[in-house]
Amino acid sequence: MSDRHGGTGPLLLGVRHHGPGSARAVRAALEAAGPRTVLIEGPPEADALIELAADEDMRPPVALLAHVVDEPGRSAFWPLAEFSPEWVAIRWALEHGVPARFIDLPATHTLAWGREETEDKENEGDKEASGDGEPGGPSPEPSEAVRIDPLAVLAETAGYDDAERWWEDVIEHRGASDGDAFAPFEVLGEAMGALREAFGTGGHERDLVREAYMRLQVRAAQRESGDDVAVVCGAWHVPALRQRTTVAADRALLKGLPKAKADMTWVPWTHRRLSRVSGYGAGIDSPGWYGHLFGAADRPIERWMTKVARLLRDEDRLVSSAHVIEAVRLADTLAAMRGRPLPGLTETTDAVRAVMCEGSDVPLALVHDRLVVGDVLGEVPAAAPAVPLQRDLDRLQRRLRLKPEAQERELELDLRKENDAGRSRLLHRLRLLGIEWGEPAASRGSTGTFRETWRLRWEPELAVRVAEAGVWGTTVLAAATAKAEADAVGARSLADVTGLAERCLLAELPDALPVVMRILADRAALDADVGHLAQALPALVRSLRYGDVRGTGTEALAEVAAGLAERVFVGLPPACAALDADAAEEMRGHVDAVHGAVGLLGEGEGEGERGGEGHGEDPASRGGIRGRWHGVLRTLSGRDTVPGVVRGRGVRLLLDDGVLGQEEAARLMGLVLSPGTEPADAAAWIEGFVGGGSGGGMLLVHDERLLGLVDAWLTGVPGDAFTDVLPLLRRTFSAYEPGVRRTLGELVRRGPGTRGSATATASGIPGFAPDLDTGRADAVLPVLRLLLGPDETADAAADSSTNGTSTHGISTRGTSTSTSTSTRANDNDADDNDLVGVGR
Repeated sequence: MSDRHGGTGPLLLGVRHHGPGSARAVRAALEAAGPRTVLIEGPPEADALIELAADEDMRPPVALLAHVVDEPGRSAFWPLAEFSPEWVAIRWALEHGVPARFIDLPATHTLAWGREETEDKENEGDKEASGDGEPGGPSPEPSEAVRIDPLAVLAETAGYDDAERWWEDVIEHRGASDGDAFAPFEVLGEAMGALREAFGTGGHERDLVREAYMRLQVRAAQRESGDDVAVVCGAWHVPALRQRTTVAADRALLKGLPKAKADMTWVPWTHRRLSRVSGYGAGIDSPGWYGHLFGAADRPIERWMTKVARLLRDEDRLVSSAHVIEAVRLADTLAAMRGRPLPGLTETTDAVRAVMCEGSDVPLALVHDRLVVGDVLGEVPAAAPAVPLQRDLDRLQRRLRLKPEAQERELELDLRKENDAGRSRLLHRLRLLGIEWGEPAASRGSTGTFRETWRLRWEPELAVRVAEAGVWGTTVLAAATAKAEADAVGARSLADVTGLAERCLLAELPDALPVVMRILADRAALDADVGHLAQALPALVRSLRYGDVRGTGTEALAEVAAGLAERVFVGLPPACAALDADAAEEMRGHVDAVHGAVGLLGEGEGEGERGGEGHGEDPASRGGIRGRWHGVLRTLSGRDTVPGVVRGRGVRLLLDDGVLGQEEAARLMGLVLSPGTEPADAAAWIEGFVGGGSGGGMLLVHDERLLGLVDAWLTGVPGDAFTDVLPLLRRTFSAYEPGVRRTLGELVRRGPGTRGSATATASGIPGFAPDLDTGRADAVLPVLRLLLGPDETADAAADSSTNGTSTHGISTRGTSTSTSTSTRANDNDADDNDLVGVGR
């Protein structure tokens, strides 16, 4: 067979990987030449997998995945799309019964090469592209930092500032029947020869070894089929394969290469991972666009504009057939003005922006993401080799009807349903194995523990994670159990073990939980750091609630949680003494976390735990975990050695729980804000009491006595100390909503009253009144009756209000509604320092 370069020899078809123009040209050249053997750049270990390309369940984009058997994380990919020349060559060979083989350097050498280099510790499969964009080959050495892009050099030589545009004009817009089928390969091979003469290997020193191996494989094929051999490889390698060398010289280059036992299979790939934005060095900017060019039999621009219009209509944008017609005309006009043979991606994008997007880049970004790049996910037949864990995962995905998708989507789960509970278990087990297919998200419309929301998105790299996790077991359940036990043994802190216990309950791993609980109990008994104990308690309490939802026995967990809580109660007061500002802020976070955990642990202890102050009863004397915790908070709030931010938070938590009355809270605030207290300590106390997103702004709005105390203290702060406390005060009040800040500013500007009731306010301020307006409060009763439905209680309340004796509960809600409405009415922007500025 003539190599079209002045002699006989194999047919060398130099291509650009993932190029539809190259793919069409390869198909035309193979049809014209009819070779007896087809050689393709790729790892020879994949020869046995070529037959699977003809399977009806095989749908590109797909990739050949090679990984080290003993170290699955060391892996490499060779992606192939429908418009990849290599894929076209494979399909042509299978359709015509012609043997096809891969001839690149074996993966056993590629994966072992540079194994001990630090930069190869991560998966380097996405970085193994030479300048022509080839998907295989060894990883680069540190000395290979300077590399050239042959296409960029050729584009610049031709007067183009964009290599993609030059490639489109020269190759992609060339039809399969344009002239000689071998002409583009001749021209491209000559261009690459000139570049290699000018730049040498272009920074690809390892390519010399790869090309030596390729030459040996070509010679072996020639011995079987003569010159009726076609070689499909990166255009950069064509001059090297044409080079006359001896077998001994090539073998000398291959001597002493490192080896690693490797396995290989097909895995699904995505268009997004083919794009350069994803980090794959051999990628292309617009895989969706190239896929369209390859698949469009005729009128590609008209068909593309129709796709864009359909997408925008699905997003509720007004796009008509007239828009499509005008966009096509504009794209053709722009191509003519710019001297291009056909409209390219630049012209179609400009036309879509001007005609369909009305000049806006916002909908254009959607077009780029969904169509230009795309979210196409390939499929691999079940016959493809896979680790046992992957097969079990495939089985679970089919049973739970949870199909992997490249596009991100949200999944709402109701754990009371069997199928949703199974999905939750699978996703949690995969996360425990490091397979981040799903990411938990905040549930909308429900805060119940029986609901979960996940964001799902399948990435090709997850196939590597599955292979790595295969060392833990052959099924997802067995692997997750073994991984949890190993993580418990190797955990570095008590919080890590408690978090692991929570994950075991979420993943429903009954065999791993006893091991984790034993280690948890041992760690908790030995750990004397109150901060560590406080960090661990919330996760344990959450685990108890998750266990209840899933019907998992949590008796042992409850015992550990109760013991942990007691140790926190004993150790917290001395641990809060003599802390600096940063440590005090961290401790306040621990106090909040423990308070929330105690609230959950104390559920079911009865309402007798609440209202101690109003009944004159010491909370510490009452039984139950809540009562003991309230005693700890009283201790914290009354010790001068405890930082102000912790003392203030203790008072606020007691007030919120109804254990501390408003009179007592006001007294404690008055003591702290007295002239004898350092301004910085007083400001920290205020931060703890009304800061930290705890609703302190509304507390000050509804209790003017507290607001008056803050205002009076603030106006009395000496000038030299004011600048020191201002940052803390600004942080406190800037966290309030704009409407709350505005209302506080109005109250301070008019002078807050000093009456004791939380609902009493100064008369004359818009939205407030000195007394309840029973008429306005009673006006809501008909609406409530419509919403709640008639019953005896509502009828009695209505009769009572009709006689002029409105119930206290209805009137209170009416006043609260009026107050919050007033607050929202003032919801305009206010300076974060409204209160501080007015006070000064």
